Amino acid sequence: MKRYYVDLHIHIGRTWTGKPVKITGAKSLTFTNIIEHARHEKGLNMVGIIDSHSPEVILEMESLVSSGDIVEHPDGGLAFGDLTVIPGSELEIYDEQCKGPIHVLCYFPTIAVMRVFSNWLSGHLKNVQLSSQRIYASGLELQRKVKGLGGLFIPAHVFTPFKSLYGKGVHTSLTEVFDPDLIDGIELGLSSDTSMADQIKELHDYTFVTNSDAHSLAKIAREYQVISMKEPSFKELGKALKKEDGRQIVANYGLDPLLGKYHKTVCADCLHPAGEEDQICSQCGHKKIIKGVADRILELKTVDQSPEGRPPYVHQVPLEFIPGLGPKVLDKLVNHFGSEMAILHEVPGEALHEVVPPKIADMIMKAREGKVTLSAGGGGKYGKIAD
Repeated sequence: MKRYYVDLHIHIGRTWTGKPVKITGAKSLTFTNIIEHARHEKGLNMVGIIDSHSPEVILEMESLVSSGDIVEHPDGGLAFGDLTVIPGSELEIYDEQCKGPIHVLCYFPTIAVMRVFSNWLSGHLKNVQLSSQRIYASGLELQRKVKGLGGLFIPAHVFTPFKSLYGKGVHTSLTEVFDPDLIDGIELGLSSDTSMADQIKELHDYTFVTNSDAHSLAKIAREYQVISMKEPSFKELGKALKKEDGRQIVANYGLDPLLGKYHKTVCADCLHPAGEEDQICSQCGHKKIIKGVADRILELKTVDQSPEGRPPYVHQVPLEFIPGLGPKVLDKLVNHFGSEMAILHEVPGEALHEVVPPKIADMIMKAREGKVTLSAGGGGKYGKIAD
């Protein structure tokens, strides 16, 4: 078995002809730019590219196969050198049963299967070209379609307010919306970690995935996992999610939940901290309070500890969060050491000191060792590292 760096939630901002896919995504987020950046700058071994159902994205993937730039793996996935791409789709469900909106992630082994899925989606979406569109089908119907095509199905960022399974405050169990046997994993989101999620016993049966939900190239791999597999392919990924034949997630790497945008409960207007029962802000009198993920999980809590064998969750600070580490310094580091994964995991402190100012080198090492001071985020604003 080998270990691979994996980020399964990266959005496409534009097609190769410049048409929008993820409206809020950066224009630089084309399929080709993503795979080049993920491989050469980030040092990832596998990525899930969401929005691959968009017809022009399918054409781009097919063109890259025709040119020989990417090769379809016999066990599923698209090989771009030592990077494997898993074609995926993020969709929004909202029906009488689910009372959404709830976002979900669907992954498929080949371009041909993704094209079949895209054709099916075109009859259930208002605009199949775009990302995260509301699908006019039930969660159960979508699950069955995905599994019928040999795909993987994962509820997305399950605690995030507004568009997730638990975050809306409507549902207390995934069984109210989905068939639990047709779920392949649970995506935690940026404002929670394993110890928080494992306070909900029904989640003990599932593998947790930690992904970036990147809307720009810089955000790729701000959260990821290390997976032990024989090789980076769709089939091996499926086995790892089910913990079969020794394949498994070895560790999840993600933000300390304090850095997430929705960790604490705050006023939607002035972001002043609020109690979980508050309905009016004590600071400005605004009447909209955004409940934080930490308080929402406490509402749902049924147990106190994680199941046996749960992989460790490593709190990691993305390089872009390091005070004083701007794009030019990051480029200098990557050019010198090869990739962000190398900088985050492998480069010794003394080597960092030879390339960047001591304050930045020391902060990278403190972040790696979990010795930085954080202020919590909430209401859509990220937390911060104290200088």
